[in-house]
Amino acid sequence: MSVSTQQLAEEMQIFGLEYEEPLIEKLAELCVLHGENEAGMVGELIAFCTSTQKDRLTAETLNSFEHEVLSKRLARSRHSASKDSGHAGARDIISIQELIEVEEEEETLLNAYSTPSKGSQKRAVTTPETPLTKRRVSARSPHQLLSPSSFSPSATPSQKYNSRNNRGEVVTSFGSAQGVSWSGRGGAGIISLKVLGCPESLTGSYKSMFQKLPDIREVLTCKVEELGSELKEHYQIEAFAPVLVPAQEPVTLLGQIGCDSNGKLNNKSVILEGDREHSSGAQVPVDLSELREYSLFPGQVVIMEGMNTTGRKLVATKLYEGVPLPFYQPTEEEGDFEQNMVLVACGPYTTSDSITYDPLLDLITIINHDQPDICILFGPFLDAKHEQVENCLLTSSFEDVFKQCLRTIVEGTRSSSGSHLVFVPSLRDVQHEPVYPQPPFSYSDLPHEDRKRVQFVSDPCSLSVNGVVLGLTSTDLLFHMGAEEISSSSGTSDRFSRILKHILTQRSYYPLYPPQEDMAIDYESFCAYAQLPVTPDVFIVPSELRYFVKDVLGCVCVNPGRLTKGQVKKRRRPQLGRGGRGGGPSTEDIMQPSRTSSELHWKNAFAPDTRIIT
Repeated sequence: MSVSTQQLAEEMQIFGLEYEEPLIEKLAELCVLHGENEAGMVGELIAFCTSTQKDRLTAETLNSFEHEVLSKRLARSRHSASKDSGHAGARDIISIQELIEVEEEEETLLNAYSTPSKGSQKRAVTTPETPLTKRRVSARSPHQLLSPSSFSPSATPSQKYNSRNNRGEVVTSFGSAQGVSWSGRGGAGIISLKVLGCPESLTGSYKSMFQKLPDIREVLTCKVEELGSELKEHYQIEAFAPVLVPAQEPVTLLGQIGCDSNGKLNNKSVILEGDREHSSGAQVPVDLSELREYSLFPGQVVIMEGMNTTGRKLVATKLYEGVPLPFYQPTEEEGDFEQNMVLVACGPYTTSDSITYDPLLDLITIINHDQPDICILFGPFLDAKHEQVENCLLTSSFEDVFKQCLRTIVEGTRSSSGSHLVFVPSLRDVQHEPVYPQPPFSYSDLPHEDRKRVQFVSDPCSLSVNGVVLGLTSTDLLFHMGAEEISSSSGTSDRFSRILKHILTQRSYYPLYPPQEDMAIDYESFCAYAQLPVTPDVFIVPSELRYFVKDVLGCVCVNPGRLTKGQVKKRRRPQLGRGGRGGGPSTEDIMQPSRTSSELHWKNAFAPDTRIIT
């Protein structure tokens, strides 16, 4: 199809639209690409400029016209064509390079059914030295795979991110990391990945928002009874007393911590909601003045000992410590594996002022260089809190952008590293189901050659890697529980360690009740899929709070932080304090967007070496 630039200029003059001369050539290219004649293309352009109140055609206006009008129309036409003919080759590809590659794949498929006498009609000449691979796109770099300009008209790189000066810095380490080679074998090692369930793991979507209040009550009651039975046997307690029956002697009560109002829990508002068997769910206020040390949060299942002389208030004198689950016992086959390297990163994978995914591309470069045995990538991959997502500025659907992101990670690490990839969803993934527990991602376009090394798991998840159990969750437990927990201690006490100890002893990935306001929990699925089957050897809990590595009850707990954190403008970041959710806020003028990831080594379940790098 030939297009005349002179006729395009004449059409522009008819409507009196001013333009820059080099843009006529660009407009002619768009006519060829989208199969439009001169009059039709100029007519659509005039309509776009009129609707956006543009009286002059600039490069920026033409780019917006291409993304908001032409690209959307092309995507809709392909979508309708795929519905009508069932053609498997139609896909959302914008660039000319990708269009050519799709044509090559279709020609390769046709040649497979042709007779030898007809010869090959492939574009590329193949020789034994340069064979034509099945998917030539895998040889391209991640920068070619991911094209932010195809889904955002304002995809400009972040200047703050590119000017950071702490790249590759080791900010903390744990264990005897001296002399350890921080590089893996990529896909060459023998890796056994197994998801542990309690009693089974979550593998697909489920119907949510159908739960009734009695069903929620039943789940919470069963949790109290199960933990109470374990603690009763462990501490050899004879019997529990009802919470409302007066007694002149010390009594032992089983129940769940709650708050007497809708406000935040404090040492004057604690109530104990008794179990169903002994107290029929009755509540009694708790006086903590006699307890020298305690750490409590709403929803915590506890055993308290104290005086309840009137039946209207319990003066607590003793608080029984929770008991964690045993560790996983690997089989003989699982114990024979060699040292493994695990790289962990948590989204978002874009900076707050850009949608270009530069941090993700840098991460892929690190993966290809270090070749870890396993890469565990937490969401969000397309952050619901990103400004361009909140304001609906993307020109492609959320699902299409997410698939392009996944394809970049999978194909960008295929040939160079071959590492096993584990994807964990987040409630902040705008394209995914916002319910907890969260089902794994569904990616039907995953190539057959990558299915053995790519695994999608739920949030939360207990993953066995060669007999070493990793507890994985993308929910910010530390922030949620840290905002609600109250404590008293005679000496120094670490809040992070206390919260992590609560999670392990309550045997649940989310023991807080009521949950954070932005948490949509389906409690029937929560009972089946969000409980700890065993105490994990390594517990990975990403958070907005400061990164750390700690040993808690024999479990190595890692907060790798976010891949990118901070905004290029002033903001207030609350510091968690005893006074409340936002006690002690501080203001930072500019938080440098940084990259943080965690790398783990271990020789067995109890001696991991860990470091966190920026």
